[in-house]
Amino acid sequence: MTPSEAVADTTPCAIAGCGGPSVRSLARTEVRKAFPQLSEEGRRAPLCKDHYKQWKKATKEARALDRLGW
Repeated sequence: MTPSEAVADTTPCAIAGCGGPSVRSLARTEVRKAFPQLSEEGRRAPLCKDHYKQWKKATKEARALDRLGW
């Protein structure tokens, strides 16, 4: 287990009303693209498994276009 995974295991999901255990921590600006109601506090936003999946689906096209620019 890496140090970032250890921190992710102890923090709750950043989405209001969820509170599930986080599995990933992403840049808050990236998460706000899928969840605009997210608060402004902190640089990173921990997400639970369900919200990470929703983020992936919501940003799939934009991430694919970003990869094409390389």
